Amino acid sequence: MTVRKIRTLTMLGVLATLVSLSAVAHHSRAMYDPQKTIEITGVVKEFQFAFPHSYLVVDVTDKDGNVTTWSIEGGGPPAMQQAGIKKSAFPPGTEVKVTAHPLRDPIKPRGLWIEVTRVSDGKVFELGDAI
Repeated sequence: MTVRKIRTLTMLGVLATLVSLSAVAHHSRAMYDPQKTIEITGVVKEFQFAFPHSYLVVDVTDKDGNVTTWSIEGGGPPAMQQAGIKKSAFPPGTEVKVTAHPLRDPIKPRGLWIEVTRVSDGKVFELGDAI
């Protein structure tokens, strides 16, 4: 093998390693605090049932009438469907109670889906480790 081929193969190996590490970091839950949970009750603004992660966007109104929009991260559509969660489960206007792991650095109102209860019928949607 020539020196040029060895260098090319080495560079391709390094590049493949960096890309795979980036993918692992992207799918990490490190930004959420697994030791803490939050509970919010609000109204679904939007359910983004999409790849690579789904988001349940919920408007929460406090006692003073101020609205905070929370984004609750779930899995991609296959993981959501495996957990029994369909795209049609949360139309806009649906009242929900959410339990989630908050961000470690709470600069944004975001959480990692643990369970969501649809208030109208009490149905609980749990993800467990499906994210």
